[in-house]
Amino acid sequence: MTIEQVIQISQLAINTTLVVSTPVLVAGLVAGLLISVFQAVTQIHEMTLTFIPKIIAVGIATAIFFNMMMNALLDFTVQMLTTFPDYIR
Repeated sequence: MTIEQVIQISQLAINTTLVVSTPVLVAGLVAGLLISVFQAVTQIHEMTLTFIPKIIAVGIATAIFFNMMMNALLDFTVQMLTTFPDYIR
């Protein structure tokens, strides 16, 4: 296995990680931002108010983007398993 092959596999793994995690992270970020603005406007600083909406937003984003995330992971897995014999030589 050459350095170029290792770099190619690493880049593919990082890109797949970004594609899979971005929708969930963005949903959590947007929910957190909206909750923070709401707390700043109303001056209600309840700790449980921050967690429940974030959990719900992440759950909804996961449900919406689940098919896309699984397809990305499946494509990555298939590509790794089909090209792995080429890397061994």
